Amino acid sequence: MAKQLKVLLASPRGFCAGVERAIEIVERALDRFGPPVYVRHEIVHNKHVVDSLREKGAIFVKEVDDIPEGAHGIFSAHGVSAAVVDAAKVRMLQVIDATCPLVSKVHKEGQNHVGRGRQVILIGHAGHPEVEGTQGQIPGGVLLVTDAEGVANLDVADPDQLAYVTQTTLSVDDTREVIEALKARFPTIVGPDVKDICYATQNRQDAVRDLAPKVDLLLVVGAHYSSNSNRLRDLGEAMNISSHLIASAEDLDPEWLNGAEIIGITAGASAPEELVQGVIERLTDFGEVVVEKLSGVEESITFKLPRELTQPAAPNAAE
Repeated sequence: MAKQLKVLLASPRGFCAGVERAIEIVERALDRFGPPVYVRHEIVHNKHVVDSLREKGAIFVKEVDDIPEGAHGIFSAHGVSAAVVDAAKVRMLQVIDATCPLVSKVHKEGQNHVGRGRQVILIGHAGHPEVEGTQGQIPGGVLLVTDAEGVANLDVADPDQLAYVTQTTLSVDDTREVIEALKARFPTIVGPDVKDICYATQNRQDAVRDLAPKVDLLLVVGAHYSSNSNRLRDLGEAMNISSHLIASAEDLDPEWLNGAEIIGITAGASAPEELVQGVIERLTDFGEVVVEKLSGVEESITFKLPRELTQPAAPNAAE
């Protein structure tokens, strides 16, 4: 008799509104302007998504200097520095900005704080594209802190003129200790309200927190270099559940299933649902699979597309 495997699907999981918008921007740009359309860095942190867009005619480059002058260029959902924006202008690129509106909001908050004479501290991970973009969007330099221990090492100009902003792919839980340490050392520091933390990151972590106690094994579908996907795996491990981050069904190790009867599956904000379904299909190789979707927060938020893609196309001057 075949082994029965029960699969519990986290809700919500997978694509957030910012990722959906970024992907749609590339697809619409290809439809409107025709290939090739050049994208600086990966549009979102998922190889499957990037490969799919590449097949449609998108060309992914490291820097704007790799884009031919005057071509159509797209900035990724993670955002870019002011220097990148300026470099694109020099090359006369026709730029469409796919920066997630929640990331753009962080940029504006940081700029407003600087305008009020405050020094800005960014809570985030060094080297992450979003962090690099935010550092380059806020004038005067930004102090980066990753954990509570790092707060003691911050060298500030005026402890009474400070503000903090956060990387959007961190949740309230990820930043709580750092914020508490900042407020303990700098009592007058100002920062965003909890509601300004990325809703998608928090919702996906809350869903894992609900899912984990019910399962023997947690599978997180997402890229290994995806910040929010790694946090989901970390959360499962912190709850003492065997947890693994997999890019696709091909990464599933059958040994993980030993002794596991109930398997929880979630996906990072850049992972498409078809990859989740692929994992479920792979599990059918090891037993009879029964799938149950857990209830969770229903995400209804959507973001507007850039005007370049929604306004009527300009008439062809040659006609």
